[in-house]
This record gives sequence, structure tokens and C-alpha cells, in this order.
Amino acid sequence: MARFYQKFPVCAVRGEGAILYDVNGKAYIDCMGGYGVSLVGHCHPKVVKAIKEQCERLIACHGSLYNDKRAELLEKIAKIAPEGLSKIFLSNSGAEAVECAIKAAVKYTGKHEIISMVRSFHGKTLGALSATWNPKYREPFEKILNKNFKFAPFGKLDKVEEAITGNTAAVIVEPIQGEGGVYVAPHGFLEGLRKLCDEHGMLLIFDEVQTGFGRTGRMWASEHWGVKPDIMCVAKAMGGGMPIGATIAREDIMNSLKVGEHTSTFGGNPLACAAACATIDVIIEENLVERARSLGSVFMNALRSMVDEFRILREVRGLGLMIGLEARVDIHNILLKSIERGVILLYSGKNVVRFLPPLVISREQLSKVAEALREVLVEEESRLKITG
Repeated sequence: MARFYQKFPVCAVRGEGAILYDVNGKAYIDCMGGYGVSLVGHCHPKVVKAIKEQCERLIACHGSLYNDKRAELLEKIAKIAPEGLSKIFLSNSGAEAVECAIKAAVKYTGKHEIISMVRSFHGKTLGALSATWNPKYREPFEKILNKNFKFAPFGKLDKVEEAITGNTAAVIVEPIQGEGGVYVAPHGFLEGLRKLCDEHGMLLIFDEVQTGFGRTGRMWASEHWGVKPDIMCVAKAMGGGMPIGATIAREDIMNSLKVGEHTSTFGGNPLACAAACATIDVIIEENLVERARSLGSVFMNALRSMVDEFRILREVRGLGLMIGLEARVDIHNILLKSIERGVILLYSGKNVVRFLPPLVISREQLSKVAEALREVLVEEESRLKITG
């Protein structure tokens, strides 16, 4: 396989709920969740059943034909989407959802500049990468990136306003910056962006690829601030493990793209749509949004206690079960030692431990995660010879 991924010493072969099993049968509590994909848990029975039934009926169906399962999914999305966002393009990933949003914004407004945020991450395809701030991802391809993207500090309305010109088509923002370190939008920022966009004839694009479908304790993270975007990008958790993404927009915006101007061969295929239908049903039926809110509050309190206890920790940030634990040291050793104790964690950069566990995780499992992490931190402070 191409050496593009940061690898960890686990060969996963089976999963159930919040547990992954390796090739030797060892169990791990999975707080990586496929980078937020496994929101309803690994191999949820209802998702598995939906995939089995659909693959016996029809697997592929191009968007030039109608399909019953695709229609069912579109209805489910429209029902839970923010009010006024009723036109949907189905794709295969978050980056693809962002690509569509960028093109729709430019086509609708007739303008060509887009403002993104410092620390933002929107994907690694060329359009999405142009909207992504991290120099580590940008610099090797800088010469072919779109030059019409500007970056303003996340949370600084005055800096966003300074970046606006008569050519600004849209502002794109994550309500919580996941890859950037799990930074939550400060009070008034998203509300202020909405006001600026309305005043300047710009569109507001929310990238909810990581925050959507209940992850933060609301169906959409934007609900925490009561702000509605003009376009919303979703993916990751949407398919219960199957690759699928969606760009959801106001009808007049999406209708600005004409037939043939943006398509996807696999977008809206019946198999992924069946999985997504089942996933949305599980989120609602099992009340996973509220579960994320309540379990997240308990777990964040446990992590805050660790920040008070350990000098190598700096801060806890997040909402629901999207949490970042910032350290004062490189966390690579913490991740590896946690794996030894049967816990798989994620990272945001070199010094933030990121938690994106399935929302079906139990309180007992989260307690075991906290216990294992505490043991690792004790060991790490001892290794680094850090004392109180």
C-alpha cells in the first residue's frame, strides 16, 4: 500500500460497538472510530442488515437513473437538515462534499474568492486543500492550489471582515475545528459570520463533516449557536462505515449548477444509501445525540481532573463526544502506550489527543479509557522526569 498513512501497531480484523479486535483476538476500546466514521458503532446490526438486503437487490445505480433507496435517504436528510436546506448532492467523502460547496458558492454568487480559517481542515483534494490552512499539507502543492482562498484567524470577526472584498463569494468554517486541535467556535463568532455574509452578499458554508449527525450533542454542531448556513457539508458518520458524503444547500443555490456541471459516478449508490438510511434511523431511535451530550459531559470532567493532576497536560476542549486533550509534550508515546493497554486514541497534530469514539460507547468503557490514560500519563511524567 502507498505509504501515505501514519501507522499504528494494530491489525484490526473485527469490530462490534465500540470494540475493535486485532488479528490475535485482543480487544481494544476504539476512541478513534475511523476518524469519526463509526458513530453508531462497528457493524451495527441494523446497518449490517440494510447492507445485506440492499446488496442482494441492487448495488450500483448511476445518478442518471432514479432509485428508491436514494430517494428514501434524500427524504431522511431533508427531514433532519437545518431549515431551508432542502437540495442535496450525494458524493463519497467529506472532501467531495466540500468540492461541491465551493463550486456552488462560486456559481451562485458570480464571485471567485473564498475566506477560510487558520487551523482549518477541509480535505486533501485540490479544491478542498486550497481551503485547508495547514502548511504541512499545502506546501508540497502550493504552486497548483487555487489562489483565490484567504485565511483569517478562527474566532476573530474583525480579521474576517478585513479579508472581505467585492469578489468574496463565501466563508467556509468548521463549527469545531477537528484536525486543527478541537477548537470550539467562541461565543458570537458564528453568529457574527452569519451577519457579515448577509451584509456583503456572501454565502456561509459550514463544514460539518466531523461534527455532524450528533457527534457534539446536537444533530448539527451549528445548533449550539442557533446559526443556519447556506450550504452544509457532511460525511464521515453518515454511512455507518460506508463511504458517503453530502452537500446540502438552499434550493436556489444548488440550482445554480446546471446539468453536467458537477457529478459523481458512485455518488448516491444504493448500497451506501441503504447504510446511511439505517444509520440515521439508529441515531434517532437510540437517542445517540443525547447520549453524546451526557457521556461527553462525564468524560470531559474526568479529563479536566487529569489536567489538574498532571503537569504535562494543558487543556480540555470540545462538545459532546468530540474532545481534544492538549498536552505540553509530543503525544506519540501516549498513543502507543494506550494501545498497549487496549485503548486506541487519535491525534490532532503533535500535542493534542483527540477522542471520536462511537456514540454507543458505554460509561464503563469510557471509565476504562480514563483509567488507562491516567496510567499512561503517570508513566509518561515519570519517563520525562516531571514532578510536582
